[in-house]
Formats: sequence, C-alpha cells, structure tokens
Amino acid sequence: MPTTFIVIGLVIAFLMIVGAGMALLTEGRRGVDQRLEQYVSSTTYEIPEELAEVAVGPDVAERFDSLMSRRGFFQPIRERISRSDVKLRVSEYLVLTLISAFLVAVFFYFFLNRNLPLAILGFLLGLRIPRFYLGYAATRRVNAFGDQLSDTLNLWVNALRSGYSVLQSMETIATELPPPVSKEFERVVQEVRLGLSLEQALDNMLARVPSEDLDLVVTAVKIQREVGGNLSEILDNISFTIRERVRIKGEIRTLTAQGRISGWVVGLLPLVLMFVLLGINPSYISELWAWEPPIVFLPCGWYMLGIGAIATIAGVIFIRKIVDIEV
Repeated sequence: MPTTFIVIGLVIAFLMIVGAGMALLTEGRRGVDQRLEQYVSSTTYEIPEELAEVAVGPDVAERFDSLMSRRGFFQPIRERISRSDVKLRVSEYLVLTLISAFLVAVFFYFFLNRNLPLAILGFLLGLRIPRFYLGYAATRRVNAFGDQLSDTLNLWVNALRSGYSVLQSMETIATELPPPVSKEFERVVQEVRLGLSLEQALDNMLARVPSEDLDLVVTAVKIQREVGGNLSEILDNISFTIRERVRIKGEIRTLTAQGRISGWVVGLLPLVLMFVLLGINPSYISELWAWEPPIVFLPCGWYMLGIGAIATIAGVIFIRKIVDIEV
C-alpha cells in the first residue's frame, strides 16, 4: 500500500508539472503566426521569415513546433491534427501521448495483478489512444462534411445563377451553412484574400477534408477555371451524382450491418474475455505469460497469445474487406 500511494503521488506531481509547463508554453501565443494559422493550412502555406520572427518571439512552444515542422517525421502528425480540427500543436500532442501512455501503464500494472508485461502492453496501448481519437474526430468530421455537401452544392449553384462570382458564392456558403462546411469555405475565402490562388486554397481544403465527393467538386472547379464552361450546371450534375451515391451507400450500409457487427465481436470478444477471466481468477489466466518450463526463448503462453492475436486481426481484416463495398 505505501508503494501504491507513492506512485500515485508521483503521477499527480508529474501531471501538475506537465500542466504548468504547457500553460507557460501556451501563454504568449498572440503573434502573426497564430492569426494566419486560423485561416491558412500550416502544411501548405509558409509565412515570411520577418513575420515568423515577430510571431515566434520568446515563445518556446512556437520555436519547438517550427523546428519539428522541418522534420518529415512529424508531418503526418500535423496532417492528422489538421484533419481532425483539434486545437492542438504537435508538441502538445506529443505531451498528451506520453501522459496517456504513462497513465494506462500505471493502471494496467496496479489494477491487473502488478504484471510487468501487461504494464508494457498498457504503455503501448496508451501511445495509440490520442491517435485513435484524432482518427475518430477526423472521420466524424469528414462524414459530417459529406452529409452537408449536397446542400452546399445546391446553395452554390443558386448563388452562381443569381450572378455571384465563385468567391462570393463561397462567402455565401460560409455565412449560411453550419460547420464544418461553413468553416472550411470560410478558410478558403480567407486564404484567397491572403494571397493564395483559388486552386491552392481548394487543394488545402481537400487536404483537410479528404473526401472523394469533395475531390470531384474541386477537380470540376479547377477544370472550369482553366477551360471555361457553365460551372453552375456542372455543380448541379455533381450534386445529383453525390445524392445518388449517398443513397446507395446508405442501402449498402444497412445490408452489411450484420457483417460489421460480426467484425466487432470477433475483434473485441477475446480481449473482453481475457480481462473478465483476469478479474475473476488472475492466477488461472496468468499462466499464459508465466516464466515456467518448458521455455523456448519465450514462455509457451506467449506463443499462444501471439497466434491468437494474429488470427483475430486476420479475421477482422477479412470481414472488413468483405463488407467494404466501393460505390
């Protein structure tokens, strides 16, 4: 018990230190970089050096993020954060990842029979939790954008037929429709006002919202600006196509619901049963990773767990491939 209290105290002290550090790092963010980043994607638009120096100033977080942005290793992290529209910097994301891994490892160790292999497994699982959340937020945002895209195109077509220009019609969309569509089109308008071409601004929006339907719209707008044509008629045809695709996808999703549920059951049932048995009879299930003879490099139970994990993952992948029907 004293050891448990000491570890809990250390965890609380660690979290307090990290929270205070993050508060100090984020206190001075009032520069030009922050104001431009609200409207311009940091992965595609570079701020002039003289403005960047004024924006960074003494802010350590700004300098750290600027240093990491030059490394290709951190570029996928910046893209995931941008797609999920979570208000985090790369440094803050890395700190949250370490905190999550540490807390999950401590939980696994002290609440699951003080087992070191399970603590290591919890640490690895905790490293993935922030990434899972960003993926979930990005998927939800893309789905919400796709649900609004048909209404967006209808409003865009009506604005063009009323005599508005392409940029003015985008301003109408940003004003009349709810997020995330309004926010994305507002960013496109702001990027054009800051000096980017419309094609670059649309490409930035497509990078933030990787949707096949939006890709079709962006391609149509770019082609129309190069070769000409009736953009309102083109967007009207695209809107009809998108509505039909959404209807067909809904029908397919209904028909494949049983298969998707089977995939969740196949993937989660072994883990749930393992934790249930671990809570009911820890000594019984702990024999799987106990270091007892015969041992060939690793305990025999580890081989069984590895084979079971591989078979479970393979089953989930096969089920997802079966129910994933392209439209």
